[in-house]
Amino acid sequence: MRDSTFQVFGLGQCSIDYLGIVERYPPADAKCEFTEMIIQGGGPVATAMVALSRWGVKCTFTGVVGSDSFGDEIIESLIEEGVDTSGLHVREDCSSQFAFIAVEPWSGRRTIFWQRPSGAVPHPDEIDYNQIRNTDVLYTDGLFIDATMEACREARKSGTKVVVDAGTLREGMLELAGLCDFFIASRTFAKAFTGEGNEIEACRKIADLGPEVVGITLGEEGYVAIVGGEITKRPAYEVEAVDTTGCGDTFHAGFTFGLINGWDKLKCLDFGAWAASRVSLKLGGRTGIPDVKEYNELKIES
Repeated sequence: MRDSTFQVFGLGQCSIDYLGIVERYPPADAKCEFTEMIIQGGGPVATAMVALSRWGVKCTFTGVVGSDSFGDEIIESLIEEGVDTSGLHVREDCSSQFAFIAVEPWSGRRTIFWQRPSGAVPHPDEIDYNQIRNTDVLYTDGLFIDATMEACREARKSGTKVVVDAGTLREGMLELAGLCDFFIASRTFAKAFTGEGNEIEACRKIADLGPEVVGITLGEEGYVAIVGGEITKRPAYEVEAVDTTGCGDTFHAGFTFGLINGWDKLKCLDFGAWAASRVSLKLGGRTGIPDVKEYNELKIES
């Protein structure tokens, strides 16, 4: 670890999430009662920073919110978790990212309705590159592509490792793959990239772009990855999932936690998969973030 204030610099989405349980997703023009509503912070990178912070990693987060009540809640949710928000940009007279998530606990499915923030995305001039140069990991979802590209270039120059959470195939994401060390994508990303459902082939094509490790998360089917040039495929940890919100975010956070602690890459992936499975046991992307001690005890027992 470098002699710096933060170990991980997060750059990407943050949200406020309203989640409720429905018996089943309704057809059009129907009324549907929901229960057990909870409100909590969300967003891929922000949630990953929360998980890492709970595991003792010092994190700073850069993103954008509006000057609305949702923005206040997003900031408060991060500060309460010990995540530094000095790089979070508040856009006056703009709205923050918001999501309503309908959860079907018996199927493990959820449907997300969301709106993106209306404020301007962070400009490359608004990024603290000195912090990036002095952290161990730059962690991003590639949402703010211009700022992200510049951040990755600075990270590579200084030896800061770059982890990309590739949930969606957006403009610039393939170029970003060539600027990162670890690229972990969703099944949705892989299918959009290759035009087919062959995740192993998607791994190979992404690996050809340059990342040291490429992974694709497959939900209840586990994940596939290329590590050291070798394909590995692992099933998911078996659980009775209640809500899959935040599972991918926590998978990426778990992988990053392993990097920070110098674990081998297969163990990093395994911890990510285990942590994601624990999150699915509770409603909301942050409620079920597990204690690392549980994982260590599991491995000792096995």
